[in-house]
Amino acid sequence: MEQSIRLIQNCLQDIYPAGEIKALTRIILEEVCQYSLTDILLHKSSILSTSKHQEIETILQRLKRNEPIQYILGHTKFYGININVAPGVLIPRPETEELVELILKENEKLKGNILDIGTGSGCIALALAKFLPESRVEGWDISHEALNIAARNARQNGIEVSFHLKDILNLNTEEIPQYELIVSNPPYICEKEKKEMERNVLDYEPHLALFVKDSDPLLFYRKIAEAGKSILKPGKNLYFEINALFGKETQEMIEAYDYTDVHIYKDISGKDRFISAKNNG
Repeated sequence: MEQSIRLIQNCLQDIYPAGEIKALTRIILEEVCQYSLTDILLHKSSILSTSKHQEIETILQRLKRNEPIQYILGHTKFYGININVAPGVLIPRPETEELVELILKENEKLKGNILDIGTGSGCIALALAKFLPESRVEGWDISHEALNIAARNARQNGIEVSFHLKDILNLNTEEIPQYELIVSNPPYICEKEKKEMERNVLDYEPHLALFVKDSDPLLFYRKIAEAGKSILKPGKNLYFEINALFGKETQEMIEAYDYTDVHIYKDISGKDRFISAKNNG
């Protein structure tokens, strides 16, 4: 195995920082060998079979093209749940796990209907359904591909969530029931921010789920806040993951729609990342 570890390090040293190479080494060996971290340490001197060595080489060739490891393996973990991912959905981020943690902390006894707008892989909806078992969770997305992946994730994890094809930009709220809680992690990265982004994101992840026009960075937040006045029950909470560049502007927009108790929360990196608000009816 030491030979394989050296191969991984040598192949990736000019592309990834040392800390990321260490993490990738662990992920690759866990995937290929089905080893835990303890197993990796205990079996360092063992020799991998030719087939496993070739499997590692194939993964490395894709990593060298900046393809995300999550897409190469086809899955990732989110809040303890195994989530299938493919280029049709965003790779769940640790920050979004923080959003789920916030929601669960503030709504630990919630029993009503929950709506996740822009559900993607379904990671938020599935986590909320799993840890709020008396709730009924629904996920919306505009992408057929995303909804297929989300539905597969629900089936494979044995978690009940209903997924629907809906476009928040063209929504007839008269046909929609009311919810006890609405959450969304919508597209929020401005086009102008592309130049600062990593190739593994720009080249592989779906732009439909990432970007919003520079001229209207709050488009999705505004549409969801507007719809929430009809489909979110009075006195109930709305949660967003937001662009750290527009925390104050997002808060002011939400308040303009007569939401109250609007709070901005920082992520683990100290950036404005989440907003919660109460529908004032």
